[in-house]
Amino acid sequence: MSASIEMTTLSTQQQRRVERVAPWLLLAACLLLWQGICMAFDVSDFILPSPSAIVTSLFEYWSVIAAHAWRTFWTTMVGFAVAIAVGVVLGLLMGSSRLAYAAGYPLMTAFNALPKAAFVPILVVWFGLGAGPAILTAFLISFFPIMVNIATGLATLEPELEDVLRVLGARRTDVLLKVGLPRAMPYFFASLKVAITLAFVGTTVSEMNAANEGIGYLLVSAGSAMKMPLAFAGLVVIAVMAMAMYELFALLEKRMTGWAHRG
Repeated sequence: MSASIEMTTLSTQQQRRVERVAPWLLLAACLLLWQGICMAFDVSDFILPSPSAIVTSLFEYWSVIAAHAWRTFWTTMVGFAVAIAVGVVLGLLMGSSRLAYAAGYPLMTAFNALPKAAFVPILVVWFGLGAGPAILTAFLISFFPIMVNIATGLATLEPELEDVLRVLGARRTDVLLKVGLPRAMPYFFASLKVAITLAFVGTTVSEMNAANEGIGYLLVSAGSAMKMPLAFAGLVVIAVMAMAMYELFALLEKRMTGWAHRG
């Protein structure tokens, strides 16, 4: 019996190791395939720069890329922080009231369907060029997943559980704060992982149209100067920053909502 348990534990640990290594192996395979195609068909860097050319540009223009990346990072974080605050408040409001949910959810869904890039010229008129439009675009594109997940986590609280708590003397606020909010935490962290990647998209789109700093501006400048390896290097930096924040929220999710996940 103990031997079978040890074998099961060992196989589980091996599976977890494989799962941790698998993304890196897949990434390495894709990069090797990409590099091989560029070398085999002698693809010009102007058409599709090879991974080696992108890495060379990263080192060659590192100081410039770092300055633009820092601008993109902090504007994204400011917009994302505002999105968390607004999304949580609206999610609590809609999730705790059937009337608010019925009235607000269709309107928020319609608003979310609007292309956020279309807001950038309007934001430029209101706030001028610079960080303002980038922060607001990051907020507009990322608050909806947070709001929806919080509202869903609260609105889908089992009626039977709520009835039992009411019988035991719990008030509506007690049910929401002591049961609804903890139940909504897995939804909340899941929304953060989605929203942070969208926030970087919003910032980059805004910087491409209404800024003289940031990775989005770097992409436009590099494309205009025909420096495609530099443009791809900017894309790599955006991907790395977004994935770093994704992994941070995934770690927080495991630490704070481990009870909601198997294993």
